[in-house]
Amino acid sequence: MGKNVLYADDEPRFRKLVKDYLGKEGFLVTEVSDGKEALDAFSYGSYDLVILDVMMPQYDGWAVLREIRKVSSVPVIMLTAREEENDELFGFELGADEYIAKPFSPKILVARIQSLLRRGKERQERLLVYQGIRLDVSSHRVYLDDVEMDMSPKEYDLLKYFMENINLAVSREKLLDVVWGYDYFGDLRTVDTHIKRLRSKMGIYSRLLQTVRGVGYRFGEEK
Repeated sequence: MGKNVLYADDEPRFRKLVKDYLGKEGFLVTEVSDGKEALDAFSYGSYDLVILDVMMPQYDGWAVLREIRKVSSVPVIMLTAREEENDELFGFELGADEYIAKPFSPKILVARIQSLLRRGKERQERLLVYQGIRLDVSSHRVYLDDVEMDMSPKEYDLLKYFMENINLAVSREKLLDVVWGYDYFGDLRTVDTHIKRLRSKMGIYSRLLQTVRGVGYRFGEEK
C-alpha cells in the first residue's frame, strides 16, 4: 500500500509535477494550494509525510509547520525559491526535517522522501534507557520520567544515536552523516540548531548532552 503524502503549494505546475512523479513511485498524494487548506487537510487526514512550500497564501509554510509540530512529529519537507541560509536554519528551528530549494529535481525529492520513511521502517523492537530517559524504538516514542516527550523525527534520531553511544564524543560531521545522510550538503550549524532544540525539551536531563570543545558533542554524565 502506498504512503500518504500531503503536498501544499500555490503553484499549479509544481503540484502537477510532484503529484505525477510521486504517483508513479507509488505514493498517494493529497494536493492543496494554500496554508489554510493544508491545515484543514492535515486535521482530517492521516499522512506519512508532509511537503510544504514556504510562500503560500492564507498561511505560509512556516505557520503551517508550527501548527503541525504542536500535534505531530510527522516528517516535513520544506520547499522554497529562497536561497538564503538563514531561511534554512529557521526551518530547522521550527522542526522541518528536510529543506529543498526550487527548482528541484523530482528524483532528489523522491530520494529525500524515501530516506525519511526508510529510517522509520528500520526501527527495532527494543528500549533504550538512560537515567530517567526511556526511548521506545518500536513505537518511536521518548519518555522523560514516564512523561512522553514531543519530538521531531530529527530530534528523535539524534537522541537515539546518542543513547546508543553513551559517553562517546561525536563530531558534527559524524552526526550530519548519521542523521541526515551522507548525501546531505547542509551547513554544520544545522546540527547545532537541532541540538539546541533537543536540549530545550530535555529539562533536567539537558545536562547529559554536553558540548565537547573542538570535537562536537557527548551524551552521558560528565566524568
